[in-house]
Amino acid sequence: MLERIRTINGWIGIAISVMSVAAFTLILLPFRPSLNSTEVALGLLLVVLAASTFFGSRAGLAASVFCILSFNFFFLPPYYTFNIAGTENWVAFGAFLITALVSGQLSGYALRQAHESEQRRLEIERLYKELSEAFEQASEAEALRRSEKLKSSLLDAVTHDLRTPLTSIKAAVTTLLDDPDDREMKEEDRAELLEIVNEETDRLNDFIEKIVGIARLEAGEAVRPEKPGSVDEIIRNAVDRASRLLGQRRVEVVIPADLPPVAVNSIPVSEAVFTVIDNAAKFSGPSALIRITAARTGDDVTIDVEDQGQGLPAELGDRIFEKFVRAGSGADGRGSGLGLGLAFARGILEAQHGSIRIGVPREGFTTRFIITIPAAPQIADTASNPENL
Repeated sequence: MLERIRTINGWIGIAISVMSVAAFTLILLPFRPSLNSTEVALGLLLVVLAASTFFGSRAGLAASVFCILSFNFFFLPPYYTFNIAGTENWVAFGAFLITALVSGQLSGYALRQAHESEQRRLEIERLYKELSEAFEQASEAEALRRSEKLKSSLLDAVTHDLRTPLTSIKAAVTTLLDDPDDREMKEEDRAELLEIVNEETDRLNDFIEKIVGIARLEAGEAVRPEKPGSVDEIIRNAVDRASRLLGQRRVEVVIPADLPPVAVNSIPVSEAVFTVIDNAAKFSGPSALIRITAARTGDDVTIDVEDQGQGLPAELGDRIFEKFVRAGSGADGRGSGLGLGLAFARGILEAQHGSIRIGVPREGFTTRFIITIPAAPQIADTASNPENL
């Protein structure tokens, strides 16, 4: 069907080309006395070029033949015959014949090339679209595969972090229930089992709080401070809360007396500092030193937490603050958990217009986290200038 349509269109183009030659000839005839053969030839060549351009090489060839016949019959003496008189007329006829045939074919060839180029362009666009769709499908498949892998890893990690404390709690409670009258169990053993239940319950609670906290932060539920906070209060609360986790580790706290108040909510920021201290304790030896220092830096206050633990793998970099990224097994036997702690700390600090980053450890330490929180300069300035009161 398509070939038939092309054939019909081809014959229509030839017919229009021939009629164009006839019409142009009728237009030129009245002006034949005032026209020379060169002017007529150029006019007829225009018809050939037009036919080749619009309808292709076949129509151009047909137009060329009829233009040659028209030129000879109507415009070269003797008129109305196909005889040619005079050498100059033969030269004009020969030049027109060659020019008409060549120009018609060249114009048709150019049209054919343009058509083929357009077809190639459409084919390239089609292939590119198919390729894009294939890449998109492959990307979706890869994203789905990674999502499933992440779900599997998360499920394994969550199962581990839930099952481990639950197992300890179950074992401790079972032991206590087996001897309800405390006839055989020593008091210190009973206290130890109750302490296990207490510690593992806190561990479960901390785990759940971090997951819920990250979800709230990602939902934009940041609590802004009603009044400026105290750096000393933030650090002291974090250290007090971490005292049980620190064990025999030495903690050195350096807080200058002239630090300004900070424009943050003290409670969540203290939670972030506690998380970093907990992380330092987890990856440090039982007698290691953990140093916490605070300082004024421009319009901000920085809190450095340094430890003497195993250090961070260099390849992790800032990825250590991403969810579910873990640095390895802890030195205290507690494991590295889900990798939510530092992500949680970063989320809290960013919600308070602060930040956390890895710094270059100072002498005697292996890891350094730098927490930056905004100071409250207006309040600090007011306090230092009684005239503003």
